[in-house]
Amino acid sequence: MSATYVRRAVLDRRSVPSFDEYPFSLPVVSGLSELELHPRVTFLVGENGSGKSTLLEAIATNWGFNPEGGTKNFNFSTRGSHSALHDHLRLVKSTDKPRDGFFLRAESFFNVATNIEEMDRAPSFGPPVINSYGGVSLHEQSHGESFFALMMHRFGGHGFYVLDEPEAALSPSRQLAMIARMHELVRARSQFLIATHSPILMSYPDAWIYQIGPDGYELVEYEDTEHYRITRAFLDNPGRYLDELLD
Repeated sequence: MSATYVRRAVLDRRSVPSFDEYPFSLPVVSGLSELELHPRVTFLVGENGSGKSTLLEAIATNWGFNPEGGTKNFNFSTRGSHSALHDHLRLVKSTDKPRDGFFLRAESFFNVATNIEEMDRAPSFGPPVINSYGGVSLHEQSHGESFFALMMHRFGGHGFYVLDEPEAALSPSRQLAMIARMHELVRARSQFLIATHSPILMSYPDAWIYQIGPDGYELVEYEDTEHYRITRAFLDNPGRYLDELLD
């Protein structure tokens, strides 16, 4: 049912100019030798600034995705902010080749939507690009609706999908719907790599969860993630937490 397209990401440590410089100074990078990916779903979780998005972006860029998001066919750039980490990574791939793929960056999805409109204004003998995204301008939908349209219409299975904080625009109920859609795509031989803060998304069964912290990263169980523990403790007794925070 699953298909491994990327087995692991390997850091060529000998080529790193200095582990005292960003992004190589980030604990998740300085302690990296190789990161093995689950054949179905792998999560990168951690605090803001831990480096999970930097590592995710480097893997996506090394694969050939546009650094600001989209497919391998997107080549726009509004601001070159990606790090040089991808130049020092090597992706160990399987012989199974994906038919589809997409890199979703929550912070720059607006730019992807704009680029789609620009491509559709250019002369073309093919159908409008937006048809692959549900036929409705992504700018004419809410942020959450456009994210969900991407998942439902553009992702077609047999793909390698890299998602950076996809929950940013999704309500809790839409996050649950996203889990269901992910499972459909996994059953259609897809592989996901996701950086997230959402304890809902990271509950996907049998996924690997790498928790990133000041000492690097470790493979952890869902119930051992900081996100799960803090969320559960708060929901069990919100009054006590608020009393301490607001005292």
